Amino acid sequence: MRSWVAGAAVVAGLAAPLSMAAPAAAQSGTFVFVANQGSDTVSVIDTSTNTVVGTINVGDGPNGVAISPDRTRAYVSNLLAGTVSVINTFTRAVVATIDVDDAPNGLAVTPDGSRVYVANESSGTVSVIDTTTNTVTATITVGGSPVDVAFSLNGNSAYVSNAGSGNVAVINTASNTVTTTIPVGTTPIGLAVSPDGTKLYVAVQDSDLVAVIDTGTNTVTNNIPIPTVDPRDVAFTPNGAKAYVPDLGNPGNVSVINTATETVTTTISVNNNPVGVAVTPDGAFAYVTNFLSGNVSVINTTSDTVTTTVGVGGNPFGVAAAEVPASSTAQCPPGSVLTGGGHEISGPPPSDFTSKPVGDSWQVSLVNESDEDITFTPYAVCADNTP
Repeated sequence: MRSWVAGAAVVAGLAAPLSMAAPAAAQSGTFVFVANQGSDTVSVIDTSTNTVVGTINVGDGPNGVAISPDRTRAYVSNLLAGTVSVINTFTRAVVATIDVDDAPNGLAVTPDGSRVYVANESSGTVSVIDTTTNTVTATITVGGSPVDVAFSLNGNSAYVSNAGSGNVAVINTASNTVTTTIPVGTTPIGLAVSPDGTKLYVAVQDSDLVAVIDTGTNTVTNNIPIPTVDPRDVAFTPNGAKAYVPDLGNPGNVSVINTATETVTTTISVNNNPVGVAVTPDGAFAYVTNFLSGNVSVINTTSDTVTTTVGVGGNPFGVAAAEVPASSTAQCPPGSVLTGGGHEISGPPPSDFTSKPVGDSWQVSLVNESDEDITFTPYAVCADNTP
């Protein structure tokens, strides 16, 4: 094998430098990704304007959405296609499609970003996807009609709501085995772990309650009655003070739980059949998908009032919010493989920054909150594969 190594001066030209100032960084910022089950698309909402700035074609019947911890990838379960679409959040392009089991529903990414766990409703299984290779590395039998997944803060446990079994399965993520099941009531659907990691909230649709599970003991410590019908999903504010619960009934409502008292303090009227909810990283707004109305209600979490409604695609379902970093990539030329890489950067330090290998390219991503330009250039160190 003949090998060579190219440094920054040689390889930087493979990807143009990206110069950006915070006000002009149109591709980075806080965005909401909405899976439109009836349109086979994902709508991207810019939270600064509450307008749809992108529409991404995915598979048949997109249902759940999850964002990687570094916010560079969105994973979308395609319920009717039996696949998961992988979206580059910066370019808004589908970069991979992964076959899983039947009727993939909710999904979540491990806290370290290495794996995606997908609840396959018709198969009674969870598919485990390696995010580096975009392949399924394990399939776990969990229970009847699994519909959603959440992780403990340390990533050691995955929680899966089994709508058909009336329980939550707890998976040891080291061995990918179910260690226990927790009965919660009839038709558990959405679930979320509190920001401090001590509680798991489970929306139990046909029991009209939210079950509260102590993650240390895996026992139910409280059942919070929901005054309207069919609670469907749960999302906490980042400070853990509130939880928002869409109630599937028509006309639709969102129940707001005070987590200190574990009581519903108010009910917010939205549009028809709200099913999904996500809170922005700064905690200022909750975005609720209204399945039959084809739109998303935006709730101010301080006043708990709807401030606007954003039209999206048909039958919006899953939703996720993330601060998307800017990104640039240096690619190894054909016939060579990536052996290393890095970046060159000038300007004020970015507020968040990653530099890492992705396949045969080296990717740099950053969030810039300053008013000054930041210029960065990734470079790849490549080895020639030819004899």
